[in-house]
Amino acid sequence: MKSAPSLPGHVMTWLALTALLLAAVASLFLGRVNLSPADLLHGLMSPGGDLAGLVVTELRLPRAILAIMVGASLGLSGAVLQGLLRNPLAEPGLLGVSNGAALGAVISIYFGLAHVFGMATPLLGMLGAMAAGALTFAFGRSSTLTLILAGAAVSSLMSAFLAMALNFAPSPYAAYEMSVWMLGSLSERSWDHVFLAAPFIGLGLAILATMGRAVDALALGDIQAQSLGIHLDRTRILALLGVGLAVGAATSVTGSVSFIGLVAPHLVRPFVGSVPSRTLLPSALLGATLLLVADIGTRVIHTNTELRLGVLTALLGAPFFFWLVVRLRKVAP
Repeated sequence: MKSAPSLPGHVMTWLALTALLLAAVASLFLGRVNLSPADLLHGLMSPGGDLAGLVVTELRLPRAILAIMVGASLGLSGAVLQGLLRNPLAEPGLLGVSNGAALGAVISIYFGLAHVFGMATPLLGMLGAMAAGALTFAFGRSSTLTLILAGAAVSSLMSAFLAMALNFAPSPYAAYEMSVWMLGSLSERSWDHVFLAAPFIGLGLAILATMGRAVDALALGDIQAQSLGIHLDRTRILALLGVGLAVGAATSVTGSVSFIGLVAPHLVRPFVGSVPSRTLLPSALLGATLLLVADIGTRVIHTNTELRLGVLTALLGAPFFFWLVVRLRKVAP
């Protein structure tokens, strides 16, 4: 099976950036109520001055910025983890970080903290993500295989606690609120969520962006990477810290969003070649684009209630799994 011709890294980056800009502009125009270019321009020039201004500056602009941050976090984290673990199915949920963030957020809803303090849900979500990442590293630091197994165990444990919280929900309303949050959504997100998540996501992305040389060396194997001067424990700590900060903050404000971290690197890789470091930046840009497009879909697909973001990404991501299986079968010896 022939692969697509490899593109220079900067060409793929510019293509992904162009797609992201187009999706970002479309997200400002499209929604339950579509805006004309004149309405959009007027809304940006006079924020809060009229209904169009409020829709653009208070609803769609923070939603688009949050989608870009969250999508970039998932895409870059997936690319780093697939290189670090040498596993094409690696994504942030594999290390338990996503479920840890979900558990922390659900705890805030379960005990009513979210109603006392509006930012309790994202704050506890980030704490849950960091705790899950630390637990994964504590049990799986010895090798790549044990790290994957520890991540699967921690993820299962977090899922069990989530199911327990739903089972013992103090009221039907609390159970409904927890279930809806776990489906993932950018609806009703404000500038407060953007400002809360941005520092942690930015720091996490900065850490992950420095790991190009390490993932290139680890593609050769642990022993070869050590001979090239890569400190394995420090690399794994940095990867877990970066993923925990970026994905933990992202999940804590949007809920669980699946498949973006898995899909984005696979869509990039055929065009940039098999060198892991070349997939990092394009995966972040494409992850942001995919999440923006999915969020637009939740708004333009007319249902009684807005389709949840996590539901749509799962519906689109499942066929990708089948495609990946078929592709691997064709290239397997």
